[in-house]
Amino acid sequence: MDRWRRITAAQRTLPDEAVPVVLATQGTHGPVVHAVSAAGVARGIACGARVVDVQAIHPDLHVEQADIEGDQALLGRVALWARRWCPWTVAEHDGILMDVRGAAHLFGGEAQMLRDMHARFAMQGLRARLALGPTRGAAQMLARFGAQGVICGADDVAEVLAPLPVAALRLPHDTLRLLERLGLRTVGALADVPRVGLMRRFAGTVEAANPLLLLDRALGRSADPLDAPAEGARWLAPVRMAEPVVDPVPWLEGLAEDLAAQLAQAEQGARLLRVTIYRVDGEWRSRDVATARASRDALHFVRLVTGKLDGIDPGFGFDLMTLEALRVEPLVLHQDRLDGTHDAGADVAALLDRLTAKLGPQRVTWDAWVQSHKPERVEARVPVLAGAVEGTVEVARERPLRLFDPAEEVVVLYAVPEGPPARFSWRRVTFLMVRFEGPERIAPEWWRDRSGTRLRDYYKVEVMEGRRFWLFRGGIVGDARGGDPRWFLQGVFG
Repeated sequence: MDRWRRITAAQRTLPDEAVPVVLATQGTHGPVVHAVSAAGVARGIACGARVVDVQAIHPDLHVEQADIEGDQALLGRVALWARRWCPWTVAEHDGILMDVRGAAHLFGGEAQMLRDMHARFAMQGLRARLALGPTRGAAQMLARFGAQGVICGADDVAEVLAPLPVAALRLPHDTLRLLERLGLRTVGALADVPRVGLMRRFAGTVEAANPLLLLDRALGRSADPLDAPAEGARWLAPVRMAEPVVDPVPWLEGLAEDLAAQLAQAEQGARLLRVTIYRVDGEWRSRDVATARASRDALHFVRLVTGKLDGIDPGFGFDLMTLEALRVEPLVLHQDRLDGTHDAGADVAALLDRLTAKLGPQRVTWDAWVQSHKPERVEARVPVLAGAVEGTVEVARERPLRLFDPAEEVVVLYAVPEGPPARFSWRRVTFLMVRFEGPERIAPEWWRDRSGTRLRDYYKVEVMEGRRFWLFRGGIVGDARGGDPRWFLQGVFG
């Protein structure tokens, strides 16, 4: 939710704080709530509830589509950023684990380290629930169900975990329901029950569904090591100056050649570059520049970055400068053409890079296909460096070459029951239908359209003169979303 709020605030479309906001994902029986804002939590909206049920109770609910992949990508970056406190960090599906053993004294103790974490996460615009425990499971349980900033030692872990609900063990729904029927609602009650009967009951189940195994790990009775992934490769070219300087341009060519050599050795190409200067007063300034396609041409790097350095403030001078490839793609080594001709695609990409670097990413755009059910939204203007399309657009049915945006309303003179109009008037010309195909129903995009938007039934209609039209009826009789259905012409075939 914090990530969505930051993106929405940057676009100046953030709803009022009193309006409940939920992020939804597709469930078995329709959209379900994935995340809830503070206003939604205050009204009792819970994750996992169906969106239609919540909207019936809260008509002013604001629904947005959850970006699961974007959230996981952010969580992975935050996990690497969190290695400022310890060398072992792991991103989970909804949190970060850090093994801080032997590192707390560097920050003045455990309590001071937690306060530093809370402050730094807040500086990044992220709200974090923090807890410190002697085991991996204990820290997970306390962070989600315990008090904020609780510190639990190895000697009192059983006492601290006892009042927590058994849901803190992150068990499957079926296991939680079984424990509920047995009257085991807290971790303490589960720990006090005789183990023989429960071990027999959960024998043969997977580890993630066995509450006794998870409890033993949380209490430190069995091992639960933290396997932290290694940090990814970093493509960075630095240069240190003997004394502070104020002009970064003379150093740029050497940095570009160094970075290009690193990328060539790994057969990678840069898609996003960042040049950074570190000033003598402790401040730093950076500029980013993207490329239309992967490149490791040092001269091209210099041309792109040089235009970005005009407005950078060197202060009283800087003594360290870096050029980094933040995003790379595989780019295999290739041989130039034997006839000496240039690759036209590379020339176009280089031109787009220079125009974008000079004019800005939002000023250089082109037409691209985007994912949408609505025909008028399938084509849009997108920045050329934004990755041309939002996804692969698959059209299973025939579409007209000429579309009207917005669709033009037609006057129905006679309509076939549950079918298209047999006679209609468009632009003061009356047409008589001879055959049709359909309907093709297109529902509203609930994550983009306003509540009350009516569904559409599309028909391909051939008239007496031989022309073919694409018509749709907006709404159906009795849908409680307006008056009588209206007919529109969306496109013309041929």
